[in-house]
Amino acid sequence: MSRRKLTAKQHAFLEYIKSYVRENGVWPTYREIIDHFGYSSPNSVTQNLQALHKKHYLRREEDGYQLTAAVREENNGIPVVGIITAGVLQEAVEANLGTISLETLFPNLHRIFAIRVSGQSMIGADINDGDFVLLIDDDIPNGGIGAVLYNGETSLKKVYHDERGLRLEPANEEYDDIHIRPDVFEEVRILGRYVGHVNQRGIYKRSSRHAYAA
Repeated sequence: MSRRKLTAKQHAFLEYIKSYVRENGVWPTYREIIDHFGYSSPNSVTQNLQALHKKHYLRREEDGYQLTAAVREENNGIPVVGIITAGVLQEAVEANLGTISLETLFPNLHRIFAIRVSGQSMIGADINDGDFVLLIDDDIPNGGIGAVLYNGETSLKKVYHDERGLRLEPANEEYDDIHIRPDVFEEVRILGRYVGHVNQRGIYKRSSRHAYAA
């Protein structure tokens, strides 16, 4: 069952719980949570716990709530430690503003999967042999990059379609286009639409040549 997106306050609440458990091995008490967030009553704690449970970040057990296995195992992300101006010089603001995670970069993370690339037919799109391409379970727009299964074989290409059929175009002049006639469309399966790729240099999103993490 997929997890739903959290509000900023719910995300901060969850991050505090995860951080506390990681450092202390046990859950914080209601009093510790109230003091940390400055809540006026225990009801605020209960409401946040119920919201996280409803969105599948927590599970309910006899002795109370627990983090789900997926939340316990996921990377804690990159800490956001303050605010810096991109205009005139101003004093830096230090603050704990949560983390940047894969869910921050890819809001539909629960629909995304990865496939390792073999070959150089997409080097013109900066997708190289050995990269992990990120695909989302979605249709591919005309001219978009995606993974296609045809005649028992898979391929990552730019996909074009018109009344003459389907054309799979590589991003490398050394490779030829693949043409699929309309009468064999039933043999074609769209595996996913390209949304980014990962390699040793970083994480790249679609239509961007800049890595998010080196």
